[in-house]
Amino acid sequence: PRPAIESDLSVIGLVGPMADAQNGIPLNDAITFNSDDTTTLAALGTSNLIVDAIDGINDQLGELQRAARIVLVRTVASSSQEANTKLAEETAGIVGSATEKTGLHALRQAGQKLGVISRLIAAPGFTAHQHAANEANPVAAELPAVLDDMLAMAVLGAPATSLQAFTDWRETLHSDRLIPIASTVKVQQPDGTTQERPPEGRVLGIAVRRDFEKNGKPFHSWANQPVQGIVGPNRSIDFSLTDGATEGQEILAANGGIILRGQTGIETAIASGGFVYVGTDTLAEDDLWRFYNVKRGRDYIHLMFLRTLRYYLGRFNLTGHTIEAILQTMEFALRDLKADNHILGYKVGFAKDQNSPEQLRLGKFTVRFAAEEPPVLRRLVLQSARYRSALDALLDNLLTQLELA
Repeated sequence: PRPAIESDLSVIGLVGPMADAQNGIPLNDAITFNSDDTTTLAALGTSNLIVDAIDGINDQLGELQRAARIVLVRTVASSSQEANTKLAEETAGIVGSATEKTGLHALRQAGQKLGVISRLIAAPGFTAHQHAANEANPVAAELPAVLDDMLAMAVLGAPATSLQAFTDWRETLHSDRLIPIASTVKVQQPDGTTQERPPEGRVLGIAVRRDFEKNGKPFHSWANQPVQGIVGPNRSIDFSLTDGATEGQEILAANGGIILRGQTGIETAIASGGFVYVGTDTLAEDDLWRFYNVKRGRDYIHLMFLRTLRYYLGRFNLTGHTIEAILQTMEFALRDLKADNHILGYKVGFAKDQNSPEQLRLGKFTVRFAAEEPPVLRRLVLQSARYRSALDALLDNLLTQLELA
């Protein structure tokens, strides 16, 4: 049996225009760096959404964390002075071309070129708009094919002005790899002003922090976590832990995520103070893969087996000893995940009817496994009742005392 080889699912991929970046930052070609690399950060410019996202990521890092790993693709910045034209041109640059490997598709080349694959992806500020009613955002529509290829997840800024705007946007998308955020954030600027910024970097930073806290295991939710480095969300969203007929709960029911302000003395608030991210869902239609921690956990297992079991291919003959070693390798890897409560249970084996002598002669063997990733705790029901037995106990005690007297 072989020891399990793990993959890093916490690398962040950012794609977007940077008009003030230096010429050393290439167009449509992935580069990688750590989020505390001051030399690279200086070359990225100062007034673009990519730099803001990296600042937001760094604000969320936890104890003993120095930086997040970043894969960056710089796309074309429009020179148009007309806002709609500029937005359309820069959006097209992010969507890019699958054949020319530009825009989002440049991330696919990073593994071969850089030796690192980003599995948490965002195009900050370019996923919330719709060019026309009932049309999907072009970047959000392009992402699922890229994400499926890379076994990655994307955090999407969604419309943050109203429940209706979010609902209209959400109805155009369907993917178990898209994680929507229906809030933006307000950030203090160096000149003392406050500006509204996309939420993607802040939520990605929380994701990296949570993975780090769990020793790199992505089986855990990012919800009910503090959002640092902001002065507030873009607006106050009505929310109650006990009432589903609130805007916040309705956004959550439509698979959205939100950023809420804590409220001292309000028991139905999400927290007593600070700003808190609340969101557990992808935009999946299949409820089995509704939670992003479940989907990321299964990606982790698949990648672990790909990296671990490839050792056997072509190196060993298909014998009973080889099959037993493969089964034990898988068994031990899942056993360790269960021991640390990353999965609830598992089963490894093979079926005879899927492994005919003809298939075995061709060197083909099918092994199967099942595992259950823990769902996130979304709802806690407290059943409150009177306890009549306490009165019986009281009477018994009184009778005992009278008899003794």
